[in-house]
Amino acid sequence: MSYDLVIIGAGIQGAGVAQAAAAAGYSVLVLEQSAIAAGTSRASSKLIHGGLRYLESGQLSLVRESLRERALLLKLAPELVRLQPLHIPIYHDSSRSPATIYSGLWLYKILAGLSSEANFSRVSRRDWAELDGLKTQGLRQVFRYYEAQTNDALLTAAVLASAQSLGADVRIPAEFIGAQLHAEGCEIEYRQSGQSRSVRSRVLVNCSGPWVTQTLARVTPQQPSPAVELVQGSHLLLPPLLKHRFYLEAPQDRRAVFALPWEGRLLLGTTETPHAGAPEDAHCLDRERDYLLETLCQYFPTLEIPPVGEIDSFAGLRVLPRSEQSAFGRSREVLFHTDNPEQPRLLSLMGGKLTTYRATAEQAMARLAPSLPKRPAIASTTEIPLTPPR
Repeated sequence: MSYDLVIIGAGIQGAGVAQAAAAAGYSVLVLEQSAIAAGTSRASSKLIHGGLRYLESGQLSLVRESLRERALLLKLAPELVRLQPLHIPIYHDSSRSPATIYSGLWLYKILAGLSSEANFSRVSRRDWAELDGLKTQGLRQVFRYYEAQTNDALLTAAVLASAQSLGADVRIPAEFIGAQLHAEGCEIEYRQSGQSRSVRSRVLVNCSGPWVTQTLARVTPQQPSPAVELVQGSHLLLPPLLKHRFYLEAPQDRRAVFALPWEGRLLLGTTETPHAGAPEDAHCLDRERDYLLETLCQYFPTLEIPPVGEIDSFAGLRVLPRSEQSAFGRSREVLFHTDNPEQPRLLSLMGGKLTTYRATAEQAMARLAPSLPKRPAIASTTEIPLTPPR
């Protein structure tokens, strides 16, 4: 059997590429070794956001793209993506002044096309007492702005279901064994239900997330490994200690930490810790847990934190460009790696954001266009509604 595209991985990026390719009229096969959104795509901060903090590192195009995609998802997936208020408290010892945050929020609103979804305001001092016991000593200002929350795993499943409704085939569980590249495309072997199977494809798309280099190692001719590294983001799941959502500055290193009510619990994260082991071994480290709890207690000193043994946690791995720079300041732009830029048979897609998966998929399809025949499109991903799997 043959396909136009075979995609390895059913995380949000693999699901997004499958949807974009099927909508463009191509035949698609997705191979996933365990489950939909089994890795990083169910271990995020559950935010569909523009990335306010990326303004500080000058990633304006990424923020603009993210805000555009956020607006689109609010329209296409109202059951899955909902706008929520976030609060940014600014203290005398905060690294960013009220004027800096105010300017950043205005720029955020401008990049959002002055949309009402990017409205923001100052919280009146008389209302500070309603903010879940937020520490008021040294508090100068509290800003309220808006981001969207989602269930990342359900969103991924909805995008993949959309791809299937457009004709994409999905095999789960199916283990990718290897691929042989040749002038006309590639021969792909995989194992399903204990049996080895093979298919032909014009292009192979590697969307295996933190397993990207392991997947590349199974391709012949041998492919160079991209200059990337894995950075772990850990989250804690606590009882519903807060009613409001907060964007906090960690006192230890001035990073952003989110405290977000989510599905009846408080989601607290994230960290940025280099990960050198196997991707499947990622888990929240004790020092990451302590870092997050210390940040929370710095802002909410009267909270009753449960014993450590009663705190659930999870960790996801980001694929970032290798650099000596701290992970916090590194670009979150998606990375593309091909065997041949002019006519790729193999495209590896690394990193990127949950928010921008659809735009990333369109960029991937543009890179693959020289290797694919012209097909009549059957839909546009800017118009396809996304609903939770029933």
